[in-house]
Amino acid sequence: MSELPKLTKAKIEAILAARFDGGFKTLAELPNPFDLHDMDRAAERIARAIREGEKIAVVGDYDVDGVVSSAMMEEFFEIVGYPAQVVIPNRFNDGYGVSPQILERLDADVVVTVDNGITAVEAAEVCKRRGIDLVITDHHTPSDTLPDAYAIVNPKKAACSFAYPEICGAQVAWFLIGALKKEMGLDLKMARFLDLMALAIVADVMPLTTINRPLVQKGLQMLSTSRRPAFEAVRAYLGKSRFSAEDIGYGIGPRINSAGRMEDASVALRFLRAKNLTEASEGWLKLDALNIERRRIEAETTEAAMAAARPEDPVIVVAGEGWHEGVVGIVASRLVDRFKKPAIVLATEKGRAKGSGRSIGEVDLFGLLQKSAAHLEGFGGHKMAAGLALSMANFEKFRQAICQEAAKLDPSLFVPRGTEMGVLPLSEIDWELMAILERYEPYGEANARPRFLLEGVEVVEARPIGQEKNHLKLFLRDGRHTLSAVQFGFRKEVRPGERITLSGTLQVNEYNDRKSIQMVVHKIN
Repeated sequence: MSELPKLTKAKIEAILAARFDGGFKTLAELPNPFDLHDMDRAAERIARAIREGEKIAVVGDYDVDGVVSSAMMEEFFEIVGYPAQVVIPNRFNDGYGVSPQILERLDADVVVTVDNGITAVEAAEVCKRRGIDLVITDHHTPSDTLPDAYAIVNPKKAACSFAYPEICGAQVAWFLIGALKKEMGLDLKMARFLDLMALAIVADVMPLTTINRPLVQKGLQMLSTSRRPAFEAVRAYLGKSRFSAEDIGYGIGPRINSAGRMEDASVALRFLRAKNLTEASEGWLKLDALNIERRRIEAETTEAAMAAARPEDPVIVVAGEGWHEGVVGIVASRLVDRFKKPAIVLATEKGRAKGSGRSIGEVDLFGLLQKSAAHLEGFGGHKMAAGLALSMANFEKFRQAICQEAAKLDPSLFVPRGTEMGVLPLSEIDWELMAILERYEPYGEANARPRFLLEGVEVVEARPIGQEKNHLKLFLRDGRHTLSAVQFGFRKEVRPGERITLSGTLQVNEYNDRKSIQMVVHKIN
């Protein structure tokens, strides 16, 4: 028998309510954009540039957050009728964020960064020399030395007392647009951007609590009806009219990310900014093809990385010649899942390594990199995810250094989050419970969809389903109570008459206009 608590509907509601200390935030409670330190300088400088006809360039990033931030800024400048240049660096040719190399291509009086720039010390020096005013908007963790920029808007900056530091780059860009609206006296509805912004908040794994919750909630509602050609294409190709945060995390986000990972993020930017359904459909099909290719390369790299891992190390650090730089972050996540430890995966070329790390539980990966920085050429990110670069000559010293630092940490920090909430009797599963679960949506980071344990339930029916018969459909019973369940990509066969223990999440299944409750099985014990 499990040591987990036995759940009732009332207990489940109490556990979920405790995640939202002080209750749910509403859109009416959003803070003033000018609460962000330096926002007044940033908005005043950009507004002055527009007024005086100066050249403005926006530099974004190649992940979902950066692409969405870039799309929002491009849309803003289109609304005000101002010809700003929007550039997203190419992961393979340019590297990350605003850099001296990117600045060589820009002819601008003002450069605005979105979702990057907090570590761009060298780029800021170049801007100073060239007489360019650099306005940085970012959300990544600052290091001890800040760039010498005209303005730095970042909720994690020591000088910033913004009430909600856990926001993504697109949210900082959105607040910048809000500040510009006020500075320029514009008649602009800020809600028009929320369908886009929901993608970034979820894909960048921001906590779905405090102000992030109502923003994503409203954004998900808008996705269902948005007249953006991009989202009309999404609805058509995914065959959905109602979206959850998981649909972004597992369906839309990976496709948008695949452009920057495999080719160039401009493919994703043009998709989000498509002017008609034909253009959007072509963009979606291109992103889908890139995502299929990404999955194939990811599987090959994961296999090689698993073989190269040292399972006894407190941090898994692996490097491979010829590994695709665009998939190393995802492969790091796979290693975290496999070894239950932070993982860093590096792609090497000509004696230089670039890659990504992912963390687990409460281990601060950014802090570990700070303590091992003597062996790195550069790094950036936050507690749960980071990017880094180093010479392969320093690889072994770095691996030893970060492992030594991680070995000093309390082992409890390495315990993964997202375990079962408790043991749920079948008798508690009904439409009243589903209404409780729906009240606390959207689920995601810091508000995980509840996972329940069903103990000793009888298998009435078990049959493989799907084109390749690799999914399992179950019909379960406990006394007079029944439940249908499905496991995707099942490994363990079960037979009618068996009593099994399984864990999973509950969802409403809609088929032929009929609704039923079903469990999506994560594991059969």
